[in-house]
Amino acid sequence: MDDAPTLPSFAAIVVAAGKGLRAGQPLPKQFAMWRGKPVLRHSVETLLDAGARPLVIAVPPDGEQAVLDALAGLDGFALVTGGTTRQQSVKKALAAVESAERILIHDAARPDLPLPVIERLLAALEHHPGAIPVLPVIDSLSVENDGVMSGTAPREQLRRVQTPQAFRFDAIFRAHQAWQDEASAGDDAQVLRANGGIVAHVQGDERLAKLTFAEDFMVQQPSIRIGMGFDVHRLVEGEELWLGGIRLDHSKGLSGHSDADVALHAIVDALLGAVANGDIGSHFPPSDPRWKGASSDRFLEHAARLVREAGYGVGNVDLTIICEAPKIGPHRDAMRTRIADLLGVDIALVSVKATTTERLGLTGRGEGIAAQAIATVIKE
Repeated sequence: MDDAPTLPSFAAIVVAAGKGLRAGQPLPKQFAMWRGKPVLRHSVETLLDAGARPLVIAVPPDGEQAVLDALAGLDGFALVTGGTTRQQSVKKALAAVESAERILIHDAARPDLPLPVIERLLAALEHHPGAIPVLPVIDSLSVENDGVMSGTAPREQLRRVQTPQAFRFDAIFRAHQAWQDEASAGDDAQVLRANGGIVAHVQGDERLAKLTFAEDFMVQQPSIRIGMGFDVHRLVEGEELWLGGIRLDHSKGLSGHSDADVALHAIVDALLGAVANGDIGSHFPPSDPRWKGASSDRFLEHAARLVREAGYGVGNVDLTIICEAPKIGPHRDAMRTRIADLLGVDIALVSVKATTTERLGLTGRGEGIAAQAIATVIKE
C-alpha cells in the first residue's frame, strides 16, 4: 500500500473462534468463501497491510489447519486457540500479544474493513483508552413484551456498534483480567467500561457489515451485464453460406465443424460472456462429432437458455458482420427477424450492421468472413 498514510504502531487481534452456524455454510463462516477469498483472509490482509504487528488470530479448537489454508501465502500472524466465549478468546489472544501500545480487536465476520476506519480509531486513542466505530440507527425502534409493542426507544441516542474496536493495550488487558468469565459481554468495549474505561465513538462504515446469515453470502448480481463475442471462418468452395441464421446464395460458404455461422457464433459468445459461462467452444467443442454440420440455431438457443437460468433476460444484441461479399444490406431484416425469434425477443432489440476492411486482411481479400457482437443482459 504505497499510498497508505503513516499510522501509529498498533497490534491487532482477529476473533475467528466461533462456529458460525447461522450462516448456513458447509464450514464455519470465517473460512467460507466470500468475494473470491475466505472471509478471514479479507480483514487479515487489510490489517497486515495497515501495519498491524503483532497480529494474533483466535481460532477454534482443531481449527489451525483451516486458518493456515485460508491464509496461505501470508505471514506476520500468530495463532491462539480460542475459548468457549468471545471474552475468553480475546483474553487468551491478549496474553499472546504480551505488550503493545495500541491494539485493534476485530471480528473475522466483518471482512470488508476500510482503512479510514482504522485511521479514525487510532486517532481517537490519543485522547481516550478505547474507541469503537458506530453508525446511527435509522429505523424506529419498538420495545417488545410477549409479542406486542410495549414501548419505544430513543433512536437518536442509540448507535450500531461495529468492529474493529481500538484500545490502549494496558487498559483493555487489565479490563479482561478483571472480567468475570461467567459473565457475558457483547463486545470488548463493554469489558473496558465495566472496568471504568471511557469508550469514544468514531464514524463507522456500512461496508463493515457483519456476515451472519446465508443470504449474506449470496453474490449480489448487477442489474445489467455486458458481453462481447468475435468469430471468423474461412470461405471455401462447395460449402453452404449460413449467416445470421439464414442461408445466402453465394459462390462460397464458410468452413467449420458446424454450419460455421460466424454471426450467430459471435452472438453466442457475447451472451455467454455476459453471464460468465465460458465460450462456444466449451459448450460445443469441435472435437465432439455431435456438432459436425450442426445448425448454429441450436447454439444460440442454448446460450439464451443459459442467460435465463442465470436470472437474466436478453437486453439487446448489436452484431457487426465484416466481409467484402456478399452484400449484407438486402438480408439485414431477415437476419434480425431470425435472431430475434431464436432469442425470443422483439426485433427492435436486435441490430445487424455490416462493414468492410477496405480490401485489407483476410476479409478484404475475400478469404473469410468475421463477425463481432455485443450483448447486454438484464436482471429479471
